[in-house]
Amino acid sequence: MANWYLQSGKDSDIVISSRVRLSRNLNGFNFLNSCSKEKQEEILNKIKEIVPSLGYGLKYISFDDLDDITKLSLAEKRLISPEFAVNNNIKKAIVINDEENICIMLNEDDHIELQVFSSGQELENLMNLAVELDEKLGEIVDYAYSKNFGYLTASPVNVGTALKASVIVHLPALTLTGNLSKVLRIVNNLGMSIKGIYGEGSQNYGDLYQISNNQTIGITEKEIIANVKNIAEKIIEQERTARKYLCKNEIELRDLVYRAFGTLTYASKISSEECRKLLSEVKMGVDLGILNELNDSQIKQLELYTKSGNLQKYLGKTLDGFEREIKRAEVIKQIVKGIN
Repeated sequence: MANWYLQSGKDSDIVISSRVRLSRNLNGFNFLNSCSKEKQEEILNKIKEIVPSLGYGLKYISFDDLDDITKLSLAEKRLISPEFAVNNNIKKAIVINDEENICIMLNEDDHIELQVFSSGQELENLMNLAVELDEKLGEIVDYAYSKNFGYLTASPVNVGTALKASVIVHLPALTLTGNLSKVLRIVNNLGMSIKGIYGEGSQNYGDLYQISNNQTIGITEKEIIANVKNIAEKIIEQERTARKYLCKNEIELRDLVYRAFGTLTYASKISSEECRKLLSEVKMGVDLGILNELNDSQIKQLELYTKSGNLQKYLGKTLDGFEREIKRAEVIKQIVKGIN
């Protein structure tokens, strides 16, 4: 079976992916900002010992055993944070399965960052999986927990449920119609966070935005999931309305989509940034049934294998910036022709 990020899911014309993350710390250990290297190693060893008993096909991988391209590849898939990929001052590891729908970061901001992923809008199912795995872990290790505050975390903003639920949404029509800023303001006013797809401070690429909850204390896990799901549904409705509006001027829309497709498929070299922009327009064209030369599976392959780390991972070699632009264009042609 293909990995989750190469599959389609509910409302995946707009909702690219869903993630549920639970932050946990081990009782008796300092938070990482005051945790010695020896204690960091001890945390890793405690988790490593119990991984076989967790099931789900999970494997423990020390970060020291991963090369830089693999780390970048994992970050581009959003399985790990960009900061986790580059911070070499902390002893780190991941626990992951072959499908990569479960990835636990060990010693990121907190001792344990339990994450589950899915294509499309699947927050409720992901919550069930996360709770199931969290309970298995909690039966073996002693979490840092307060009766008054809930789960204790390195950042006070995550205390309580220590749950972050998020969706990545694709909003090209709202951008083209000039309505995006209004929608983003509404999301912020409703107490949600909206940012670039790689988290706080990251740039927006390809009309992709991450929407997640801010509040983690004084609210239940079910309420958090319901709130994020409700906002996602409102955004889906707004984006679909904007797409219908664009379809009223079919000539202009077809011209936009096919110009993007032409550039994408016939360029001899292409940068990552230009590729993201063109892919956004091409994906919208495929989702609206305007562009029939590609299917959803090819779009997902293009989205993955044109990113710098995954491009190099796919080709099995390290490339400089100019070489990546040339090889990216070649890989695009292969995927469009169905050769991969």
